[in-house]
Amino acid sequence: MTHPMNHIPSVNQLASPLVEYLVDHAAELRLAVSRQDNGVRIVDAGIRVAGGIEAGRRIAEICLGGLGRVTLVPAAAQAAWPWELSVSTAQPVLACLGSQYAGWSLSHGEGKGSFFALGSGPGRALAGKEELFGELAYRDRADSACLVLETDKIPPLPLLDKIAGQCDVSPDRLTLILTPTTSLAGGVQVVARVLEVALHKAHFLGFPLDHIVDGMGTAPVCPPSPDFLTAMGRTNDAILFGGRVQLFVAGEEAAAEALAQRMPSEASKDYGQPFAQVFKNAGHDFYKIDPLLFAPAQIIVTSLKTGRSFRAGQLNADLLERSFS
Repeated sequence: MTHPMNHIPSVNQLASPLVEYLVDHAAELRLAVSRQDNGVRIVDAGIRVAGGIEAGRRIAEICLGGLGRVTLVPAAAQAAWPWELSVSTAQPVLACLGSQYAGWSLSHGEGKGSFFALGSGPGRALAGKEELFGELAYRDRADSACLVLETDKIPPLPLLDKIAGQCDVSPDRLTLILTPTTSLAGGVQVVARVLEVALHKAHFLGFPLDHIVDGMGTAPVCPPSPDFLTAMGRTNDAILFGGRVQLFVAGEEAAAEALAQRMPSEASKDYGQPFAQVFKNAGHDFYKIDPLLFAPAQIIVTSLKTGRSFRAGQLNADLLERSFS
């Protein structure tokens, strides 16, 4: 079943003022802005500059296509890690899957000098390169585009030209925000995907996307690490062991209950170790990891038809501590 979204405003237009704020306040956010030879604008959020938590929070809202809010909130008094990111959106399917999800595979060259990154953010909806957009029945139209890439180097010019062409914008109207996973900004914008991870898991389980009406989530802010594998592991573990999500769904109550029971990360056979170790055990191959693992630790699914809520999963402070420490 498709999710009719053509009446929704452009995610690129909604995100555009957020991008311009980031550029206009780059110095105070510890960011650097530059233009490539072809005119593409690059926002460095942690490669040659420090970046930071506030930059990451704002980048996460850009990733959501201007349709969501990301805020820093104090964790529960007994929590070992005192701050969490809270994510909410009135358009969870479009904001999370149509914009925030890192689903656009971008590559150039081969061998040692090759470049690869996954693109997320509203620019994906202009290019529409993924089958997912057919299911969403959504395709954006705008005269500017923005993508967020988890990378520690600037993409080569031919790839930048290709991205602009596939987004159908002139290169000087394309902005790429680069967020290394090892940076504070990079870690924050990944952890802010806690709700998106739940939406992706629901989609993977075959739950009708048009039944997901509203949603919100929280996950702890993880400490960064200069080691990529450690940093990547911590951002995942923040969600797998510390993420909490509530979804409000239409349809039959039994489907809501079934979704709750199948959703949490602990439903996976690979659950039980910090993600960096799981990744190592899989031979550093994401595709050998059980896809059911990628989910929040705890889920509540509320049936709008009956008003009943179904809970599953649990926070795992011990595994979170092993990862973060």
